[in-house]
Amino acid sequence: VVCHALTGNASLHAWWGDLLGDGKAFDTSKYFVVCCNILGSCYGSTSPQSENPATGKPYGKDFPDISVKDTVRLQLSLLKDAVKAKSIKCVVGGSFGGMQAVEFAVQGGQDNGDFTETDGSPFVKAALPIACGAYHNSWQIGISEVQRQSIYADPFWNTDEPSKATKGLSVARQLGMISYRTAQGYQSKFGRSLQDESSTPYGSSTNWKTKSYLEYQGEKFLSRFDPVTYVKMTEQMDSHDVARGRADTVKEVLGAVHIPVLVLGIDSDILYPLADQEELADGFANSRLKVITSPDGHDGFLLEQDQVATSITDFLSELKH
Repeated sequence: VVCHALTGNASLHAWWGDLLGDGKAFDTSKYFVVCCNILGSCYGSTSPQSENPATGKPYGKDFPDISVKDTVRLQLSLLKDAVKAKSIKCVVGGSFGGMQAVEFAVQGGQDNGDFTETDGSPFVKAALPIACGAYHNSWQIGISEVQRQSIYADPFWNTDEPSKATKGLSVARQLGMISYRTAQGYQSKFGRSLQDESSTPYGSSTNWKTKSYLEYQGEKFLSRFDPVTYVKMTEQMDSHDVARGRADTVKEVLGAVHIPVLVLGIDSDILYPLADQEELADGFANSRLKVITSPDGHDGFLLEQDQVATSITDFLSELKH
């Protein structure tokens, strides 16, 4: 099972294409590979843009609050009851997908747990979370909140057409694009270069390459996401906390999971720093941490496909199930 991130989708080939196919990390000659759209996403599951049967109109802001726990329980139910899978060899995901992988391990990776085989053994046999933690911490919630505030500040947000709050969504995406990378990466890519020679060297009309890049990314994003869904999805990320409703500490919850877990972290990640992955690896009963080297920050889980693929392939080859 592969879990997608915030703005990803079930089309695994579109964002981890080098990992999918015969002889690759997700070897389709060996494995039945499943990737589901997150509940609430705009890529195929029920979302704020879906019709509310009670009104005949899109849910919009009335779309219910959903947790990562809800999303994973739905996927586990789908795999067990609809797909009729006997077990899951491994769950892999990065960022928001990594949070789901952690939750898969907690819900389906314990003897006599919530999801088991008929003999009571874990339904999920292994997990590989990448670039995430056991909970969304205050730093990550803060970044999500500023993105949402950008959308709330759009004049359309408080009208009957909040889906038109696209200027706010564009700014939210631009902020995200900064948090996914590093200062070193931005300086290396753009420096203090101007987009064109006619631009003034400083002041309000200066067209920095950095500015042009961010505006382009913000505008491009509008063709595939909407403001209400972005708010709801970031709120779902903020719900991530494996201890909530289960125990007093994260360590108690993770320590009850004995399936093999490989945690991958990225050495330059400022959004989900290595301390988060170290806590995960220390918490799970049968886990270890591997560090991906990258100058690209959090986006390294997508860009360093060779390192990620090797880690996944080696880990899957170690598993007995």
